[in-house]
Amino acid sequence: MSKRVGITETLFRDAHQSLLATRLKIEDMLEVAELIDEVGFHSLEVWGGATFDSCLRYLNEDPWERLRTLRKYLPRTKLQMLLRGQNILGYRQYPDDVVDAFVQKSIENGIDIIRVFDALNDIRNLERAIVATKKAGGHSQASVVYTLSPVHNIAGYVQLAKELQEMGADSLCIKDMAGILTPSIAYELISSLKKTIDIPIQLHSHYTSGLASMTYWSGIQAGVDVVDTAVSPLALGTSQPPTESIIAALQGTPYDSGINLEMLAQVTKKLSKILEGYKKPPITVDTEVLISQIPGGMLSNLRAQLEQQKLGHKFAEIVEEVPRVRKDLGYPPLVTPMSQIVGVQSLLNVVTGKRYSVKSKEIKDYVQGLYGRSPVEIEPAIRKQLIDSEPLTNRPADLLEPGMAKAREEIKDITTCEEDVLSYILFPEIAKAFFAKR
Repeated sequence: MSKRVGITETLFRDAHQSLLATRLKIEDMLEVAELIDEVGFHSLEVWGGATFDSCLRYLNEDPWERLRTLRKYLPRTKLQMLLRGQNILGYRQYPDDVVDAFVQKSIENGIDIIRVFDALNDIRNLERAIVATKKAGGHSQASVVYTLSPVHNIAGYVQLAKELQEMGADSLCIKDMAGILTPSIAYELISSLKKTIDIPIQLHSHYTSGLASMTYWSGIQAGVDVVDTAVSPLALGTSQPPTESIIAALQGTPYDSGINLEMLAQVTKKLSKILEGYKKPPITVDTEVLISQIPGGMLSNLRAQLEQQKLGHKFAEIVEEVPRVRKDLGYPPLVTPMSQIVGVQSLLNVVTGKRYSVKSKEIKDYVQGLYGRSPVEIEPAIRKQLIDSEPLTNRPADLLEPGMAKAREEIKDITTCEEDVLSYILFPEIAKAFFAKR
């Protein structure tokens, strides 16, 4: 039985977010865009994640203009983005009307597939974006964020996937942000999912621990429909497995992707030249992640922050504190924004020498229930240390006032379009500074 496996190329989003701190400029993307469009990928991940913030903050680019430009240069391939559920592309929850407007405008400006995830796998934080995507005519891909803990297991993930399908998801993504999904568990998980749901399944992993290529092969044999890869000059390390290697591995098997390697070789050649102008980290395999579960991006950010604050010598202690804080918080997966919340609190615990004597606002909000439901209940003793009120039980976004009309009013003198209003809602100060320069 032949079953062609689709390939999603992450070059324009996750690959440079993982290896170049999301600094790839649009003019450099356009050097290879037309070639990439002819390759025959299942989709290209081009937007979302940290790209929006980086465009405004560091590259002096309008993220919406970037999306429109990519759409123009990539007319034949489906374009995909990553959305943080009710957090959209920011670090807090936004009202439903803002989620609706953002999804609508993303699709209008060129996105075909919206991959939605929630850091806590709280489906109440995914529903609005899933429904909005379908209403706007897009393909809604819901994610199961993969993590390991005493409370996470295959049965739980399968149940979650079932609920997401019932909610209207068009496909499912297994999102392994730390690169800790092993080949044997991938086989078991995907086999179980295939028996339970009938929407396509996509596998997304990072090469951080060195497992991802083996995990992909195992997942493909269990029936995965699409895998995420990065063209080789931006592959490996904390990025995805190399596109060319995966394509070659599938050639001549029932899973052949049908993609032409010669055409990709031209992309590789051009891209290698372009990347000479960027500072790329040495490619390493970090097996520490198999124990700590700290994703590569979180580790590199933590290290950089500590160096800035002349606290580099505390790094090992903080890395040891992370799993303890995570346990205290009910084992949240370490993905944005939970990775930042856990990382900052671990740093405060180590630097002050007294656990939770200083608490970040974000950790208090999390324990209060403002980010959603923790995977397991937080122990009352820990909760009392962190907040002095009862946590919420309802969906956090239900507490929020609509945001669009208010934001329109606030920037009516400087805005030119609805997209600007959305940029302002997500990153108010940075967006205003960008509009002023523009």
